[in-house]
Amino acid sequence: MPESESSAFVEFLVPGDPDQNTGGYRYVRKLVEALNERGYRARVTGLPGRFPRPDTEARAALAQQLGAMPDGTCAVLDGLAMGGLPEVLGKHHERLQMLALVHHPLADETGLNEADRAWFFEAERRALAFVQGVVTTSRHTASRLADYDVPAGIIRVAEPGVAKISDLVAADKLATTQGVPRLLCVAHFSPRKAQHQLVEALKSLDGLPWHCVLAGSETRNARYGEQVRQQILAAGLEDRIELTGELEEGALAEQYRRADIFVLPSLYEGYGMVIDEALACGLPVISSDGGALASTGARPGVVQYCAGDVRALSARIRRWLEHPEERAHAGKLARKESRRIRAWSDTAVDFLAAMAEFRGGQRQAHRQSSFASHWLTAREGADHRARSRALTVQLNRWLNRRYTDQQAGNRHKPLRIVDLGAGRGSNAVYLVRALQVPQSWLALDQDTGLLREASQRVSALDVPFETEAALLTPESVGQHLSADVAVITASALIDLVSERWLNALVDAAAARKAAVLVVLSYGGQFDVSPGHSDDSLIRELVNQHQQGDKGTGAALGPEATAALQQGLARHGYEVELADSPWQLGSGDAALMEMLMTGWVEAALEQAPDHRDRVSGWLETRKVQLAEAGLTIRVNHVDLLALPPEAMACPT
Repeated sequence: MPESESSAFVEFLVPGDPDQNTGGYRYVRKLVEALNERGYRARVTGLPGRFPRPDTEARAALAQQLGAMPDGTCAVLDGLAMGGLPEVLGKHHERLQMLALVHHPLADETGLNEADRAWFFEAERRALAFVQGVVTTSRHTASRLADYDVPAGIIRVAEPGVAKISDLVAADKLATTQGVPRLLCVAHFSPRKAQHQLVEALKSLDGLPWHCVLAGSETRNARYGEQVRQQILAAGLEDRIELTGELEEGALAEQYRRADIFVLPSLYEGYGMVIDEALACGLPVISSDGGALASTGARPGVVQYCAGDVRALSARIRRWLEHPEERAHAGKLARKESRRIRAWSDTAVDFLAAMAEFRGGQRQAHRQSSFASHWLTAREGADHRARSRALTVQLNRWLNRRYTDQQAGNRHKPLRIVDLGAGRGSNAVYLVRALQVPQSWLALDQDTGLLREASQRVSALDVPFETEAALLTPESVGQHLSADVAVITASALIDLVSERWLNALVDAAAARKAAVLVVLSYGGQFDVSPGHSDDSLIRELVNQHQQGDKGTGAALGPEATAALQQGLARHGYEVELADSPWQLGSGDAALMEMLMTGWVEAALEQAPDHRDRVSGWLETRKVQLAEAGLTIRVNHVDLLALPPEAMACPT
């Protein structure tokens, strides 16, 4: 490791005692341990006072801690510590490298009145404006921060790992436990964690054999803890529901070892680390779908129900109590899934990659997309005319075979399509109508304004359509692609990215055996008629500009399609190319003027000493355009790549 890296120092600031045993505090402790194991110097400091709505002591503690840090120190502020103190952050943001660690937005906490919710929202929105980067523990939380005006380019995700002690428990789960089934719920007592709903659900199952352990602090919210205790007494379940309080790791591991079913009734989670811990221990899980759990809990070995629905929770538990063979099957799936659970070293790698990007001064992350809505609107008609219909038909056939095979396996989910650099949704608008198969979409772009426009446009097409604000880097592109994605698609994108970015896309697609449809990639040639003596100069300078750094390293420009074709072919893909040229005439005057103006701007960036020639070229072309005497052809290439299984109808 380079000396500069091994000597790096990172200070994590959390409210109160850093040794508290909740998911958020465990996340910080385990991450710090993993960072230190990799040669980084990291530590956690607790701040006295009341958080997250700070009192005078809390305000003074954060101000003193930040004020004592030398210039340039990397301070990672837990969302609970910084979200209510934007004015303190504002005094130090120019001299410190302040990063936010956000588990979930403060305003998302259950039980807040509207006045408090509004206060937390506005305070955290202002606080986040002062940090150089944000690390979240889930993609769900990352997408939530779009509402807080946080640019997607300064958000990275570092999902949690599992404690090593939990990994050792799974070996004891190879056979179904005999005797009274034991249920385990691990969470500090809080209305958001909804232990009261679990007690209510269990009350209706008093005729079945079970024993339930509620492990977690009852004192963090003493009023709620006492409420649950009284609820248990009133139901006559004090002999069947055991309250252990907060447990140290060894005692908690013993509870995992003895349990048969893990239950998480939480109304909202920013990630839900205990799901990973339970699966790592080989436990089948019953979980709500609250917040990030809708995605982080949608895994083999887990059954979910609608958060807050006590009858559904009771029915899920009853099913596994009355049908132990189904519980055993879920346990088998959980043990298989346990081999895929992340380690804390993986979290550290993600966190360090985020730090490297933030420290690298990648200020392009703060920009809005350079592809303004008016440009994307102007080009859409030409894009749709130019696209290869033959490749679309071929993809449609492949998807129909894939969906038919899914149905044969009793899977009826729509096929997942992910659109990279989605802009205002032009790609989806074209393909949703053309692909005659049940489909659901995820649109990724760094510009939240364009994503809102895309969502509005596609909503009329009656397909599930999600958006996620994301700056797609070589390190992050794979994180946004779920294991079940059927098609990865992009329009007018890959000529702007680097070879490393494209290789990351190829590896991600191959790992998921997803089809790839990439259209309207610039081919390196454009012709303007009638000809002009400086056409070749403009074209040469534009192509040079195409290969400049657009935010991911030197762009491949016109060479991108060939590089993508070769990369996918190495993974056994069947790749087909088709020309998709723009043919622009009198009906495209606005687009042609914007296009030529953009060419000239790019040419002048490459060769400012040619200003007179380049500007003269544009003046001549504008006159010809006004006289309706101009046509333009721009070469593009479409690519469709089908994974090796395509020949045998993929599953």
